Amino acid sequence: MEASTEESYEVVGVMSGSSLDGLDLAWCQLRVDQGRWTYNVREARTVPYDAAFRARLVAAMDGSAVELARLHRDLGRLIGTACRELVGAAPVDLPVRQAGLIASHGHTLFHKPEEGLTTQLGCGAQIAATSGITTVCDFRTTDVALGGQGAPLVPLGEQLLFPDHKAFLNLGGICNIALHTADRVIGYDVCIGNQALNELAGEAGMAYDAGGTLARTGRVDAALVDALNALPFHHQAPPRSLGREWYASTLRSLVLDQRIPLADRLASVVEHIAQQVARALKDATGPVLVTGGGAHNSYVLERLRALCGVALEVPDVRTVDYKEALIFALLGVLRVRGEATALASVTGAGRDSVGGAVYAAN
Repeated sequence: MEASTEESYEVVGVMSGSSLDGLDLAWCQLRVDQGRWTYNVREARTVPYDAAFRARLVAAMDGSAVELARLHRDLGRLIGTACRELVGAAPVDLPVRQAGLIASHGHTLFHKPEEGLTTQLGCGAQIAATSGITTVCDFRTTDVALGGQGAPLVPLGEQLLFPDHKAFLNLGGICNIALHTADRVIGYDVCIGNQALNELAGEAGMAYDAGGTLARTGRVDAALVDALNALPFHHQAPPRSLGREWYASTLRSLVLDQRIPLADRLASVVEHIAQQVARALKDATGPVLVTGGGAHNSYVLERLRALCGVALEVPDVRTVDYKEALIFALLGVLRVRGEATALASVTGAGRDSVGGAVYAAN
């Protein structure tokens, strides 16, 4: 009988998205055998940011350099503590009660690939020191240094972990897609997402518009939708990517125009999202796997299904909520294996690259 060639890894993937709701953590077992990857999510949770820490993240873009350094340190400690607690709370009957690696996306503060820079907060050295677990972070900068967008990185993980799907849609703080063909993978940021919807919901005292209930009561403001659709970013050919600063400087003033009733603005942003995503998916081969927080918004899904000419598939809740954390867990493993973590066909870089900084726990 031939000896098994399977290799197995225990990894905690960590994602902090642009919607600023908290840390998504997924403790994953990843296996590879003759190039085929499989996974099992052992434990997963979301750790919300408290109001004070969230306010620091919001203010950091315009804050001082020393406050930026402190926030980088403090978020690293927060991630390290959250990972240690996740692993420590594992059921006693779990065969393995220790993760060997943390793979942290960090929290994107600045993302300006056209200037050759991208900045993710969450110090890897602090994560490793606090958790006692070797940590990989800073996944995007190598690709940006090679002339790429540094984003999206998730399509490579989709290709390896979800090979039966050829199209993917993430409805996060930013909406992005990936399309897989026989010879290449393309992926790019399509438009704003929950960044705008959640801020608008805040005007009504809500963290988010659950199920799109308030948006559903509004009337679409055609002029607002036209103004959003006309923004130059939406007419750029991929590769392309968005950062929170683009939202703050370009789109935010349009959606916060209080001359338009709140429910109408919410309905209009949903319509903008649906129109832009439908355009991006016009050549997709379905079903499209839909994940991210927006996949819980029934009104967004209703408008997407009305405009998209391809079937949309919403998987189980754990996959919806933790797919990106799972994929960054895989990217961390690929980094320590010395394998590519970014695809040039997606990002526009000069070549595929192995990205990520490694901080040993001892």
